[in-house]
Amino acid sequence: MREKTDFLVVGSGIAGLSFALKVAPYGKVTIVTKDKAKETATRYAQGGIAAVMYNPDSYEKHIRDTMAAGDDLNDEKIVRMTIRESTRRVKELIEWGTEFDKTGEGRYELGREGGHSEYRVLHHKDKTGQEIQNTLLRKAKEHPNINVLENHFTIDVITQHHLGVEVNRQSKKITCFGAYILEPNTGKVMTLLSKVTMIATGGAGNVYKNTTNPSVATGDGIAMVYRAKGHITNMEFIQFHPTSLYNPGETPSFLISEALRGYGAILKNKDGIEFMQKYDKRGSLAPRDIVARAIDNEMKLRGEDHVYLDCRHLEKNEVINHFPNIYAKTLSIGIDLSKEMIPVVPAAHYLCGGIKVDEYARSSIHHLYASGECAYTGLHGANRLASNSLLESLVFSHRAYLDAVKVIDKVDYKNEIPDWNPGGTTLTEEMVLITQSHKELRSIMSDYVGIVRSNLRLKRALDRLEIIFEETEQLYRESTVIQEICELRNLINVAELIIKMAMERKESRGLHYSLDYPPQKNHNNYGTDKNFAR
Repeated sequence: MREKTDFLVVGSGIAGLSFALKVAPYGKVTIVTKDKAKETATRYAQGGIAAVMYNPDSYEKHIRDTMAAGDDLNDEKIVRMTIRESTRRVKELIEWGTEFDKTGEGRYELGREGGHSEYRVLHHKDKTGQEIQNTLLRKAKEHPNINVLENHFTIDVITQHHLGVEVNRQSKKITCFGAYILEPNTGKVMTLLSKVTMIATGGAGNVYKNTTNPSVATGDGIAMVYRAKGHITNMEFIQFHPTSLYNPGETPSFLISEALRGYGAILKNKDGIEFMQKYDKRGSLAPRDIVARAIDNEMKLRGEDHVYLDCRHLEKNEVINHFPNIYAKTLSIGIDLSKEMIPVVPAAHYLCGGIKVDEYARSSIHHLYASGECAYTGLHGANRLASNSLLESLVFSHRAYLDAVKVIDKVDYKNEIPDWNPGGTTLTEEMVLITQSHKELRSIMSDYVGIVRSNLRLKRALDRLEIIFEETEQLYRESTVIQEICELRNLINVAELIIKMAMERKESRGLHYSLDYPPQKNHNNYGTDKNFAR
């Protein structure tokens, strides 16, 4: 089956939907999402979206905070551009119908999270992402030019490679012509030709055992672009959220928003003693990489599998009003946060690297854009400042729209693209092979490529990954294509990129912490690493 669309959008979170809504007046838009359209990382974002709204905040303060959190590995030009466009993009989100909490005086009630010097985080209780997701998805489904294909899996983007033309990563002539789309219920693969393609597939948290990411976060977009010889960068920087709810067996891990610490909750050990001050003078509101590493260190020193977040000193009704979702969740497992401390543990949360794009979200492959967590824009550097990710998606999807509508009428469909080559014909009955390989992969990454790394751990991870890679590629070649093996294949590609880029970085910086390269400072001399175990 062959179809055509002007704009192909892979992913239905804030990055994909905001782009789709803006380009829809200029042509037919097809959004492809492998689950229900509402099942995205955006939906699970609790804290909010950072933007400069009122004095005494300023763009310069937000810029400095972003650079400091990113350990100055950020692209300052991109940081300045993104922050200066923040207010307009957020106001546009509000104009589309998104509702953020307000004070009794009618001003937006702004929260503060780790690494922020001012209150600048707009939120909707502790369900900000869900509010944004619902608003944008409702508008997209109402638009006559937008078609949403739910439960369709994008296998690969189509380039010259599928025409038998050899290309390499240094080539400047690689062009995207669309994608091959699997309809899992029928097993048929559609050839979907497009003039412009936007990759907005989110992150890859499921490469680790513990993650706050939904099950759909399997690095699909990054892996597809990598196989198409596109440029991928900075994959070593994986942000572990310091505080996911410690509830063994639950997947994904339930996120205890950083906004709760911004509201006054304090990290403590089992004995009720605060420990963050010995790692960083900002205490529980230090940037996420420092907090996650401190918790990891405390757990190792004490031989315990979690620490605690203490809300007992906070006014109960106010906490319930601001964080109803967190209160209900903790209560459901028998914890009354007004009387008991919440057990928390770090979990893989956000990928700071990805598909390398420029200031208009253009990748190294012509007519292929990327926005959101799958993209590397230069905004986050070595560590993401809390609540900057939703903002980044809005800014870069807007800029992709500005560029895409300029070129759309100059692009023709590549009609000679061949239909999907089914390759193997064996029906994969041994699903245990796939699930076991995924389990092994997550163990390798969690044990050797987690919060603290070393040259030896990385080498061991790469050696073990090679075995799983060869087994999976053979299974992929011999079997009929199914979503589960494609996702495993994508996760393996992503894991390899994380490991190899971590091996190439001969320093500890931001989210990449190596025992072989101990840092001398953290974040412009905010604290040192003298208290971290070796």
